[in-house]
Amino acid sequence: MGSRPELKVEDESGFISFFNRLPETDAIRLFERNDFYTVHGRDAIFVATTVYKTTSVIRQLGSSRNALESCTLSIAAFRNFLREVLFVQGKRVEIWQQKGKGSWEIGKQASPGNLQDVEEDFAGQIESAPVILAVKIQAKGDERLVGVCFADASVRELGMSEFQDNEVYSNFESLIIQLGVKEVVLQADTNGKDLELKKVRELIDRCSIVLTHNKSADFAVKDIEQDLSRLLTSDGATGILPHAENKVAMGAANALIKYLSLMSDESNFGKYHLYQHDLSQYMKLDASAVRALNLMPGPRDGSKNMSLYGLLNKCKTSIGTRLLGQWLKQPLMTLEDIERRHILVEAFVEDTDLRQTMQEEHLKKIPDLYRLSKRFQRGLANLEDVVRAYQVVITLPGFIGTLEGVMDEKYRDPLDEQYTNKFREVSANLEKLQELVETTVDLDAIDNHEFVIRPEFNEDLMNIRARIDDLKDQMNQEHKRASRDLDQERDKKLFLENHKVHGWCFRLTRTEAGSIRNKKEYKEITTQKNGVYFTTNTLKDLNRDTDQATQNYDRTQRGLVDEVVNVASSYCPVLEELAGVLAHLDVIVSFAHVSVHAPTAYVRPKMHARGTGNTILKEARHPCMEMQDDIQFITNDVSLVRGESEFLIITGPNMGGKSTYIRQIGVIALMAQAGCFVPCSEAELTIFDCILARVGASDSQLKGVSTFMAEMLETATILKSATSESLIIIDELGRGTSTYDGFGLAWAISEHIVKEIRCFSMFATHFHELTALSDEYPAVKNLHVVAHIGDRKEEGREVTLLYKVDEGVCDQSFGIHVAELVKFPAKVVKMAKRKADELEDFTSKHNDDNVHCSKEQIAQGSALLKKMLLEWKQNVASGDMSPAEKAAELKKLAQGPYKDAFENDPFFKSIKTLA
Repeated sequence: MGSRPELKVEDESGFISFFNRLPETDAIRLFERNDFYTVHGRDAIFVATTVYKTTSVIRQLGSSRNALESCTLSIAAFRNFLREVLFVQGKRVEIWQQKGKGSWEIGKQASPGNLQDVEEDFAGQIESAPVILAVKIQAKGDERLVGVCFADASVRELGMSEFQDNEVYSNFESLIIQLGVKEVVLQADTNGKDLELKKVRELIDRCSIVLTHNKSADFAVKDIEQDLSRLLTSDGATGILPHAENKVAMGAANALIKYLSLMSDESNFGKYHLYQHDLSQYMKLDASAVRALNLMPGPRDGSKNMSLYGLLNKCKTSIGTRLLGQWLKQPLMTLEDIERRHILVEAFVEDTDLRQTMQEEHLKKIPDLYRLSKRFQRGLANLEDVVRAYQVVITLPGFIGTLEGVMDEKYRDPLDEQYTNKFREVSANLEKLQELVETTVDLDAIDNHEFVIRPEFNEDLMNIRARIDDLKDQMNQEHKRASRDLDQERDKKLFLENHKVHGWCFRLTRTEAGSIRNKKEYKEITTQKNGVYFTTNTLKDLNRDTDQATQNYDRTQRGLVDEVVNVASSYCPVLEELAGVLAHLDVIVSFAHVSVHAPTAYVRPKMHARGTGNTILKEARHPCMEMQDDIQFITNDVSLVRGESEFLIITGPNMGGKSTYIRQIGVIALMAQAGCFVPCSEAELTIFDCILARVGASDSQLKGVSTFMAEMLETATILKSATSESLIIIDELGRGTSTYDGFGLAWAISEHIVKEIRCFSMFATHFHELTALSDEYPAVKNLHVVAHIGDRKEEGREVTLLYKVDEGVCDQSFGIHVAELVKFPAKVVKMAKRKADELEDFTSKHNDDNVHCSKEQIAQGSALLKKMLLEWKQNVASGDMSPAEKAAELKKLAQGPYKDAFENDPFFKSIKTLA
């Protein structure tokens, strides 16, 4: 984190009393000092433990009686802290600035979805778009209308949507996953009794998204059309009318505009675009599916390859990196769109030179064009930003030339349509910008990291430049003189450098620094890691004169710079259009890179339109799992065929690969619909409208939700959201309650999916009894993960997990084997084996003699019992008999007229045997 600044605060007692008067907030307050930051009170403790990992850095401000815990942050530590607190911890930040003696006010505010004020502090290193969303709920009876407005302030877009939802708000959950929302603004529930708001709050919490409450008045629709017409571009303002009828979404838009204070910044006016987000255009994902498929990296993921995003992110640009995250949360739903991406990926897979040239030569030069464009729009741009835009423009001929070199006709048209033609068009539109820079900016000075107007552009500038050049020559002469005098080789041991603090001065390596000792002519300035900085009276004077001349140059060129920046800013729409094309190219090339460099190359999947075709995968692998160290991944085939194997039940030992098998099918389906190749030797897939998952509940327990409740919440969402075109993944349902209840629920849920929903599903379970579903429904197929069991006497029942999936049912459980693997005490394992053997002997003793009955025999026996009970009911119907007399009457019937029938009935024989 770098060295920690010393705590220096003017008027300590005044600041302490001011700080103590501040109202309570959940935001972390940082106070901006001259060249460092301070935090106080409980925030100081938070910073100490988060940044420095120790409370020993805390200092007391003021006297012991009213001392205030305080901590300092250097600028570098402050930036790292911002990244941690906003992106990882999901907290809000207030940055206070001094406005006169003892007077402070909030200068900047930031939250995970609103980074506008602190974008410059991240220097463009924002991997995912900071999307913030406001939601308004309107519930009447069983109907729930959801209106949302969302923004990614980095690209100045507002999106709106209004839709019906069910009681578990599964559409809203899919929407916030699709958009990658970082923060939600919700109406405050003042009395805490609004059930619908409570449900939405819980859902947002389950998705681990930061929640902000705004007062109800902010969600009104008054003035919203007027505000939107001022914010939107002239083209976009006409698009308000279709949205005006969506009153609920317009209310959400009002709340968002107020929260982001968009109307208070005039640079926003006429710059925003408005678009309608259609939920149905992308595959729906719920939060459980995102976790189950390891879609995005978690806070505890050690390796990049632990998540699908980390694995596929071989992007060279920050704009591509952000688009990849968006694509993975928004898999496509139309066959044409998916195949359009697949053919582009194939072009880069097949042409190694094309792929490598794009990655290693062209894309790595591209800056964050959206951020650059925003600097122009907000009036923060300077000549360096103009040069950065120019440097992008001059790379375009390289992109075009490389794409024109593609010889295969099969790929030429798709590449031309998606990239080459757009690059040509953008390049033509940016020609004037290129001319502007080349005629006005001193491109030679850029090598020295100087961004100035060419001196030839103005006579005054030419005179000042001549003076600066003359001073530089004199400095070089002084450099030569010092080199001879000190006997130090120039530019190898003795350097002339422009130090960022001390200006032009000499530097000697630390080993040679002794040569200036005891020589009064050479005055030491500072000692740093790379050597000792020093100067002479002559160099000091030349440095002062150069500094003055440079400042004079800056003053003289200021008007010209402003003109150049203003002209360049008019090209922002073209730069943003180019950013979209480059980001798309970067993600497609990244997909191709991963597909080629996997341990076994990925293949292009054959896709079927929605509602048609089957999903058949040959030698399928889990893309993240096969990349882990020391893993030799065992491939498995997958066959999901309509009417034959729609519902797969997978049984088998713990750690045998059940979870990996069912999850890899979901991951492969998502990769295919996002446009990537897939880890199989052959693959054909139908298009799924959503992936719904029920796996593990560890996160929920941390939030005070029981395992069983979490299971039921996730399963309720599945049952209410799934259609016949969905993919359902269920891993161990029903373990959070008693065995009988759990099995009953697992059976009922499975039966409902098979009979009513009829979509492709995978169910990994320890309830072996569930496999009986296949007897009743031909669409159910049983699979099991294979384990080799050694001879009990000779090998101590050694179990080897083969991670292979075969047809049929697993007839054993292997819980004790897992206990041995994790080194349970030998006594415990021994007792467990003994008890298991006792139970096995007990059940087998009874089961050997058991008379198995057919369905017809069970039905026949049940009818006989029902007949007897109806006769008994008639006999005791008078109501005069005591309970004992009623029991005697039942016994008389059973041992009298019905005795022979019961003794000869196969069903009752089996019950008698069991008893």
